[in-house]
Amino acid sequence: MMRSLFSGVSGLQNHQTRMDVIGNNISNINTTGFKRGRVNFQDIIYQQLQGAARPTDELGGVNPKEVGLGMSIASIDTLHIQGTLQTTGIGTDLAITGQGFFILDNAGKQVFTRAGAFSIDSDGIMVNPANGMKVQGWMAREVNNITILDVSRPVEELEIPVGGKDPAKATTMVDFACNLDKRIPELPENPTGEQLLRSTWSTTIAIYDSFGDKHDLQVEFTRVPGTQNSWNANVVVDPQNEISTNASIGFGEEAPAADGPTTFTVNFSNNGTLLSAEDGDGNISGDSGQVQMYVAYDVQTATPNDDGTMVRQEFVLNLGTVGGFTNSITQYAESSSTKMVEQDGRAMGYLDDFKIDSSGVITGVYSNGSTRILGQVAIATFPNQGGLEKLGDNTYRVSNNSGSANIGPSGIAGKGQIRAGTLEMSNVDMADQFVDMIVTQRGFQANSRTIQTADQLLQELLTLKR
Repeated sequence: MMRSLFSGVSGLQNHQTRMDVIGNNISNINTTGFKRGRVNFQDIIYQQLQGAARPTDELGGVNPKEVGLGMSIASIDTLHIQGTLQTTGIGTDLAITGQGFFILDNAGKQVFTRAGAFSIDSDGIMVNPANGMKVQGWMAREVNNITILDVSRPVEELEIPVGGKDPAKATTMVDFACNLDKRIPELPENPTGEQLLRSTWSTTIAIYDSFGDKHDLQVEFTRVPGTQNSWNANVVVDPQNEISTNASIGFGEEAPAADGPTTFTVNFSNNGTLLSAEDGDGNISGDSGQVQMYVAYDVQTATPNDDGTMVRQEFVLNLGTVGGFTNSITQYAESSSTKMVEQDGRAMGYLDDFKIDSSGVITGVYSNGSTRILGQVAIATFPNQGGLEKLGDNTYRVSNNSGSANIGPSGIAGKGQIRAGTLEMSNVDMADQFVDMIVTQRGFQANSRTIQTADQLLQELLTLKR
């Protein structure tokens, strides 16, 4: 009878623990990134009244006689099942679809979380606003004007300098891809104003000097008299300002002299594709590959050189590929197009906004229209994520049985994808918890009845002798 009393007590205690876990699950049903717990029971030691006996020639075997001494908790598991994603529309709210945890810096110690309700503090650092822990990842580096995102380095805090400056960049390349209408008539001698308009095709694009000051690059095309597939082109920088039109063009690895020619000739094949180009000094491009003209112009707002000459700004005018037509200048019997595809200069700008993609890459959007990679959010996975220890604040830490953190970008080595503008909700199922609560309650009641019945038996013993 005493054994049944203590078995009942163990049942009460452990069902109470199970009820505690259920209560914690239900209380966190709306906690971002919460993972529910589950209690598993097991029986404990047995008192053996009689051991087993093997069969003999005369008698068969006898099974052991054992009395159980109650039950205990086998495990309290954390079920890392994907929670439902809720759209918030806030760019710093992040969720992970699949395996992995965000990494937070807690005063120099790494902790991990599935709750991605982040924000930017006054220093531009991405943090968890509830506790100030800093989100970890990798910041981009500028090496020789090239943005490099090295995810092999140790993780660090992520800084998003909202309002920070994006420096001006001088134009170094202009890609040219217009079409010249083969039907345009030749320009006669002493043309009238109407003839000049009908026989000239002009294209214009904005370019930038080292100060970020905008200039208008204009290229005017006219048919070469007496030819079928050749056009003269005249390059002018800032046509509205005569003092800054001192542009010159040519082939070679160095910019042409300030007093060089400002015209060149473009030749096309009978297929309408680019064949070659010739500068004003008679230099001809090669018969394959890219056709590029070197252009230089005076920067009137710059301080003159020590010898008193004007500062020259240089860039490459890329006409396309010999024989190409997709991103090359062409000559077809179609309307001429004003299309200089792209130039790589920009004015100074300020960081207006930023976006986070599914790989966790943070891209800054600047007021000058440029974009730049700022950094990338890191994700950690574990050999046994169920072995992580809970710290509160929606965070976990490494334990002896979780294994070491495998840190890297999302989408690699089993790491899930990041979804910006969403949060992962709790994975607690209310119906499941209520059913489990009923089962736990009935188990608690049954064990209390065991104690009550054992007590009645003891009472009967006490009344044997009166």
